[in-house]
Amino acid sequence: QVQLVESGGGLVQAGGSLRLSCAASKSIFSINTMGWYRQAPGKERELVARITSGGSTNYADSVKGRFTISADIAKNTVNLQMNSLKPEDTAVYYCNALVVQFGPSRGDYWGQGIQVTVSS
Repeated sequence: QVQLVESGGGLVQAGGSLRLSCAASKSIFSINTMGWYRQAPGKERELVARITSGGSTNYADSVKGRFTISADIAKNTVNLQMNSLKPEDTAVYYCNALVVQFGPSRGDYWGQGIQVTVSS
């Protein structure tokens, strides 16, 4: 089992920055992929950024150049640095972890979500 706890959300003005953190209950060496998704009111959940156990990353086109995902192995934490925030970034952000290997922890895990609000 993998538990995910998000932190760092809040309210900021357009152009400001926030850092989201996702702490995993299991070593991220054992997690194939971790990422951040978001869901705005009335819209489907979408991928924002992801990072693999090998360190490769990918981002939604809408956040490229503004957001950076990184992993802190020692703290079992994945961070999302969000700069130059726009009102359209307003959403509930969810941490996700995917474990592919067969075993007790295999599965697709989600945090409870954290609100990010960007005012104009």
